[in-house]
Amino acid sequence: MRALQAFEAFGRTGSVHLAARDLGVTPSAISQQLRTLEDSIGIALVSQEGRRVVMTPTARIYHDLISQGFDRLVRAQEFISSHRSTEELTVSGLPTLLQKWLNPIIHRFQAHGREPSIRIIATHQEADPQLMEQMFRLTYGGSAKRYPHSRLLFQDRCFPACSPDFLAAHPEAATPDGLAQVPLIGIDWSMDESIAPTWDDWFTLIGVTPAPRPKIAAVYSLTGLALEAAVSGQGVVLAQTAFAQNDLETGRLVRLSETSLEMQEGYHICWGNNALTRNFAREFLNWAILESKPRREGTLR
Repeated sequence: MRALQAFEAFGRTGSVHLAARDLGVTPSAISQQLRTLEDSIGIALVSQEGRRVVMTPTARIYHDLISQGFDRLVRAQEFISSHRSTEELTVSGLPTLLQKWLNPIIHRFQAHGREPSIRIIATHQEADPQLMEQMFRLTYGGSAKRYPHSRLLFQDRCFPACSPDFLAAHPEAATPDGLAQVPLIGIDWSMDESIAPTWDDWFTLIGVTPAPRPKIAAVYSLTGLALEAAVSGQGVVLAQTAFAQNDLETGRLVRLSETSLEMQEGYHICWGNNALTRNFAREFLNWAILESKPRREGTLR
């Protein structure tokens, strides 16, 4: 099972190092587990392409099937967790949405002595609609359509941002043409590219055609990791207002342009048919919608 878990993480993240970070182990441990799995099934699953380790065509099919199994295990665990206590509210959501938007404000919901306790589950895996009777799901774009009920929280905007030290070392980053010449940080949304904001979208918005193409210093699968990379001075990130506001207010990041790129989809809160039978569930839903109102109306930039 450990070998299968390592293989699933490797296929999902696209690299040994990201899989190791995802599972909280060392890259060498991931590599060892991949070799163990290959020895067990008698088939080569990975190959070397230059400095990159990639999956073979057969391994991709194998990974798709395994992922379905792990997905069901995660959803089953979420279902059991949500029923562990009838006095517990479970909120599942995209990791960065929970970390950067919900987590900094959740104390305001709890400050009025509201019960019950809240269980927060950060995962990219969408919940099974059949298991939504005791929980809410915070997600992005068309994923909300899979659930019986959903409400728009807000539709965010993006803009370039970097650390003060990076800007001091690369003052040209504050100009449209100069931005195309400095290291940029990418975010792999692992979804339809037509709805995921990209650096190409940004340069099209400001009317700049980089030549050569912009230098992408690193690509992260989590927006939160990309923001932290920018804070540490690795480059410029295409930051979202909802996620970067605290870093901007504390001076960890600086905004490089007053122009902003509106994202094509919004963030939603979703729930099942019977999720609102509990008073505290209705209170949480009303509170979340109220908290998101300033962003939904565009009063925060």
